[in-house]
Amino acid sequence: MQAPLYTIIDSQYLHTMLETFHQCIGLSVQVLDQNGNVLDQLGQIHPYCKIFKRHLPGGESCVKLHASASKLAMSLGESYIFSCHSNLNHIVFPLVNQDTLLGSILAGPFLMDRPDSLMFADIGPKYQIPASHLLEMYEEAASLPVIEPSKVTHISRLLYYMCSGLVADGKDQIVARHNRLYQQSEINESIQTYKISSRKQLVTYPYEKEKALITKLKTGDSQGAKALLNDLLGYVLFAEGNNLETIKNRTLELGSLLSRAAMEGGATSDSVLRISNQLLKSLQNVQTLEDLCYKLQESVDAFTDCMFNRIPDKNSEVIRSAVHYISRNFSSNLTLEEIAALVHLNPAYFSTLFKQSTGSSFKEYLNMVRIEESKRLLTTTELSILDVALAAGFQDQSYFTKVFKKYTGLTPRQYR
Repeated sequence: MQAPLYTIIDSQYLHTMLETFHQCIGLSVQVLDQNGNVLDQLGQIHPYCKIFKRHLPGGESCVKLHASASKLAMSLGESYIFSCHSNLNHIVFPLVNQDTLLGSILAGPFLMDRPDSLMFADIGPKYQIPASHLLEMYEEAASLPVIEPSKVTHISRLLYYMCSGLVADGKDQIVARHNRLYQQSEINESIQTYKISSRKQLVTYPYEKEKALITKLKTGDSQGAKALLNDLLGYVLFAEGNNLETIKNRTLELGSLLSRAAMEGGATSDSVLRISNQLLKSLQNVQTLEDLCYKLQESVDAFTDCMFNRIPDKNSEVIRSAVHYISRNFSSNLTLEEIAALVHLNPAYFSTLFKQSTGSSFKEYLNMVRIEESKRLLTTTELSILDVALAAGFQDQSYFTKVFKKYTGLTPRQYR
């Protein structure tokens, strides 16, 4: 029966590619199935390993260890460097499809330093290896490849670059896992920083970082924006603990902040609406804090993309001026004629130009800005629905409710 891995990847292509890796790097390479069994091998099993395997107890095996390492690499979202039972090093890269581990690529064994007696000091007693066999292993260890740690890192990266695109959606999943892990480490670091600060002084919400986040987003600095977002999420988790529902509400506030910033940065209203609604729907179904945080981080990339793939260069400054004016004065009774006069254009021509540039009519865009503000007010204040409507620029509560439901799928009361 054909291995599941080979229903996705051509076995001969994979063999040829890994043979090139084996010849260039000098390491043995194995293709493993999802259970750690060997499907293909480039290079011979080292004599050191043959001797050692005689002494492995029944409950332990290289197959089990390799399967476990492959699963860990899958969870990390990258190549994983590990030591086996006999203190030899390996690199494993997972091959993933539809969140399922199909198999992995295993490179090794190798050492990162010359073998000495310390290498055998613990494995001898642990596995009850007689002295004569330890001596044989010591002699064979001299022929194992020795690779300095910095080069091991590069080989690990090379394996990633070679293999991450082998499975159609595998690379995206690997990258997503890696990004999730990195985000969680940043958030955890932020939480610890706030905990340490709280021992010395009262820690309040970092509004200055919120403002900096808006600036980073508007200037297209996605990485800088995500770093600040993770810091803010760290504060929210520090302040609110693990209360998922409460943190969802705070996340909605940050999502509203991001969408407003994107619109002020010139993103089209239909694209902002789409991203904002996707975030709202995903937060309703999210079950873990990790998923919640990652959904918000994904929206940073989405908002950045829609801002910087938006307005034709010829008219960008005119529309940008109009958009900025709307973002500062949306609560007043703005008219198309007023904005057209501001940018010195005929109202009819400005209306056509605005629609072409933003993807929405002037009225639709203005309503979108007002809805984003009302979402913020609903989640951050105790204002009545009527007062929220008035503060956002709507003169009629029933019209406000109608427009709000059109854009979000929820009534203001349901959203709150």
